[in-house]
Amino acid sequence: MTTPIGHRRYPSVGSVQPPAGTWTTPRFVRVVEYHLVGYRRMWRGSIVRIVISPILYLLSMGIGVGSLVDQRGAVDLAGGSYLAFVAPGLMAAAAMQSASAASLYPVLASVKWLRTAYGQVGTPLRPVDLVVGLQAWFAILALAAAIFFTLVLAVFGVVASPLVVLAPLATVLGGLSFSAPLAAWAMSQQDDHKFSVVFRLIVLPMFLLSGVFFPVEQLPAPLEAVAVVAPLWHTIELTRGLTLGTAGMSDFFHVAVLVAYVIAGCLYGKRTYTRRLYP
Repeated sequence: MTTPIGHRRYPSVGSVQPPAGTWTTPRFVRVVEYHLVGYRRMWRGSIVRIVISPILYLLSMGIGVGSLVDQRGAVDLAGGSYLAFVAPGLMAAAAMQSASAASLYPVLASVKWLRTAYGQVGTPLRPVDLVVGLQAWFAILALAAAIFFTLVLAVFGVVASPLVVLAPLATVLGGLSFSAPLAAWAMSQQDDHKFSVVFRLIVLPMFLLSGVFFPVEQLPAPLEAVAVVAPLWHTIELTRGLTLGTAGMSDFFHVAVLVAYVIAGCLYGKRTYTRRLYP
C-alpha cells in the first residue's frame, strides 16, 4: 500500500541515489529554480519596492526631514549630515521589511492554501532543502535590491568609503537574520492571525527604535538595551560603517550576531518544516 505524500514513512524518490561519479547540483538549488520560475511572471510588481522606494525614502527622510535636522543641529551625528546618517539605516530597514513580508504569508501558503511544499518533499527534496533554498532565493532578491540602493546612495553623494561595495552583503545578511527565523516560525502556524501582530509589535517598533532615524543612545536605557539586541541595529551599524568609512574590527561582532540569528533560524526551520511536512 502506498503511503500518502508527506508522511514520514513515504519512500520518496529522494531515496534513489545517482550513479557513482555523477555530478549533481545541490538539491536546494532546485528550490531556487522553482522560485525563479514563479518570479519571472511577477517581477514587475517588485519594481516599486526595489527601484522607487529607495529614492522616495531618501528624498523624504534624508533630504526633506534631514534639511530641518541639519539646520537645528538637534542630533549629534559626529559632524555628518542627516542624509548620510539615515541613508544606510533606511537601506538596512528595507531589507528587514522585505524579509518579513517574504517569510510569513508565502511560507504558510505553501502548506495551507497552495500546498506546494508537500509536492516538493514528494521528490528528492528534503525539508532542509526547502529551508536553505528559500533563504538562498531571498538572498538573491535582497542582493539585487541592496546593490541598487547602494547605487542610489552614490548618486545622492552619501558614499564616503570604498568599503561601500560590502554594504549590500551586510544588508543581505541582516535580511536573512529576519527571514530565517520568521520563515521557521511561520511554518509552525495553522493560520495567519498572528502575522499582523509580528508587524505591529516587532517589525514596526524595531524600524522606529533601532537607530534608523536617530542614535539609539538617545533612547531610555531599557529601550536602548532592547534595541541593541535586535538584529536590525546590528545591520544598521554594519551597513553605516561600511558606507561612511567608520567600519573597524568591532564590526565583526555585528557580523557574528547576525550569522548566529541566521544559523539559529535555519536550524529551527529544519525542525518546523520536518514536523509540518512529515506529520
